Amino acid sequence: MILRKLIFLFAGAGLWACSSHLVVNGNSNKEAVSQTIIADSSLESMIKPYKDSLDKRMNEVIAFSEEDFIVKRPASNLMNWVANALFVNQTKTVRLSQPAVCLLNTGGIRSSIGKGNVTLGDLYKVMPFDNTIVWVELPIEVLPEIEAYLNKSGGEPMANLSLIEGRLSITSSPENPSHFWVITSDYLLNGGDKMTFFTKRTNVNETGKLLRNVLIEEARNQGKLRTEN
Repeated sequence: MILRKLIFLFAGAGLWACSSHLVVNGNSNKEAVSQTIIADSSLESMIKPYKDSLDKRMNEVIAFSEEDFIVKRPASNLMNWVANALFVNQTKTVRLSQPAVCLLNTGGIRSSIGKGNVTLGDLYKVMPFDNTIVWVELPIEVLPEIEAYLNKSGGEPMANLSLIEGRLSITSSPENPSHFWVITSDYLLNGGDKMTFFTKRTNVNETGKLLRNVLIEEARNQGKLRTEN
């Protein structure tokens, strides 16, 4: 929240130092209006220490990438990395009698990650929204609805799920489960991207953890980004 306020403040401060040029179109004449707003040096002085601190934090190197990580349907290395990182983070310390999968939305990944050093700012660009992680329990009968959704959308980030020739299955699962858990975001749980199958949930566990913070944690743990578990 503080970070967002600072970003808005810096953006607003930039307006004091800008010039604008407006052209008004009439029936027969074009009239140009120029307006220059003089920068407020006292405001800039007040903001500078916060901006410097923010820049330093966002430029902190937290991992390394040997290749460009991009978003591309039906699947890509960045889509796989995001889903796998979340899945590993959330399942490494729990024991479940039911299978668990991860399903996110491609539209929620807002930027690529370039080859080389990966900074904290890169992860904020990838996941700028303050979405939290939730575990959603669904009856196994809902799996065909998710399959139909994925075939229609063209692909979404997912882990422990396989879509082969249009058929969806849970990669690692006990035999004949009656329910399964979907690790996802509160945005999708509440109907985002028209994932209406979540309305058939039988249970919800809210972690309170920001999805972005978990990705940052896993990037630090990996050191070098990898798409495999």
